[in-house]
Amino acid sequence: MKETTKKTNYIYKGKIINVRCDDILLADGKERTREVVEHRGGVCIVPVDENGNIILVRQFRYPFQEEVLEIPAGKREEGEDPFETAKRELSEETGCSAGKYDYLGSYLATPGYCNEKFYIYLARELTYHKQHLDEGEFVDVVKMPFEQAVDMIYENRLNDGKSVIGILVAKNLLKL
Repeated sequence: MKETTKKTNYIYKGKIINVRCDDILLADGKERTREVVEHRGGVCIVPVDENGNIILVRQFRYPFQEEVLEIPAGKREEGEDPFETAKRELSEETGCSAGKYDYLGSYLATPGYCNEKFYIYLARELTYHKQHLDEGEFVDVVKMPFEQAVDMIYENRLNDGKSVIGILVAKNLLKL
């Protein structure tokens, strides 16, 4: 079922994504095109404190024109190890650092047209510092019981894909 790239045509090259349209050959020899969004990928972190609370962030997401409640996450720098990204993003967005991290796996965000891959970590043994956001980033930290976040998923009030995956995988590991 392999598809072979004949030619790559970049439509757009940006700071976060690139967009290309590839001419390809299908396994049966027929020609088609594939539209691809290139992304460096990122990490998402499920921070859980000693009292069983999860630390979430709320931020405005421009494509949806609304505030979204989600687990802390961020883009990887070029060549950056996902674990280092996780530690950096947790600190920047929440002001927390963790004494213990568990790798929960990775997932493909939208494999039909994008190569973005997220790495998921559970962060525990939290210590609190000062939040230090990137310029132009506005994030509110929200702490709630872990089970409340799970309930919000089932009520469709917490519907960010990476957050749903991260929280439910962490729930299984934490046996909550």
